[in-house]
Amino acid sequence: MSEVLLSRAGGVLELRLDRAAKKNALTFAMYGALTEGLAQAHSDPSVRAVLVTASGETFCAGNDIADFLKPRDDFGAAPPSRFIEALAGFDKPLVAAVQGPAVGIGATMLLHCDLVYASPTARLRMPFVSLGLVPEAGSSLLLPRRVGDAVAAEILLLGAWIDAERAKELRLVNAIVAGPGELAPFARQRAEELAACPPGALRMTRALLRGDAAAVRTRIGSEAAAFAQCLTSPEAKEAFNAFLERRAPDFSRM
Repeated sequence: MSEVLLSRAGGVLELRLDRAAKKNALTFAMYGALTEGLAQAHSDPSVRAVLVTASGETFCAGNDIADFLKPRDDFGAAPPSRFIEALAGFDKPLVAAVQGPAVGIGATMLLHCDLVYASPTARLRMPFVSLGLVPEAGSSLLLPRRVGDAVAAEILLLGAWIDAERAKELRLVNAIVAGPGELAPFARQRAEELAACPPGALRMTRALLRGDAAAVRTRIGSEAAAFAQCLTSPEAKEAFNAFLERRAPDFSRM
């Protein structure tokens, strides 16, 4: 059974992360399903917008570490890299509804969304350095653009949690939607409003707002190369082992 659910209502295609028991941590299979969903939306002219949601109390806990511990010859061709490339190149509106924690890729994917709505319990974190890794999904470029260099350094170097109010203040989310059960319908309404807009003008306006797409693709490539190198480093191995053993990592001799 797929852990990414695709559903269609009018001009909106919804991609729902459906692995609540594992806090929607993304496996390679889930990355593949997300990439396929974006490809379907891209090729179908009747799909005018994509809505990203998640089941349970957590939006996305990041990557499933068990998948990343498996040896890979070409990380650049792996499902996470293909998803990031598809996300960055997607030319239709993306809307996200974020409840609870959004960690790692769960947070960086939001930088590619046009509208992001959060519940009061939403929290964002990009803990790459603490895992012996580097940022991905173009976040080392996109985050400073959004929040400034000093705040981006705090977020990426220290891996600090960002609560919903702070995320709104930093313009990482558009609005906080209070009330049980209200977040997803609110985000869907916004996606439907986008789907009703003239598609050509919408795509061109979106492209103008985003600026130099080539710079983002170049940064994603640089991050991917560094990420692949870090995955095999002693630092990452210590961080992953500590996570699996439920202990604090020790980098004092590295």
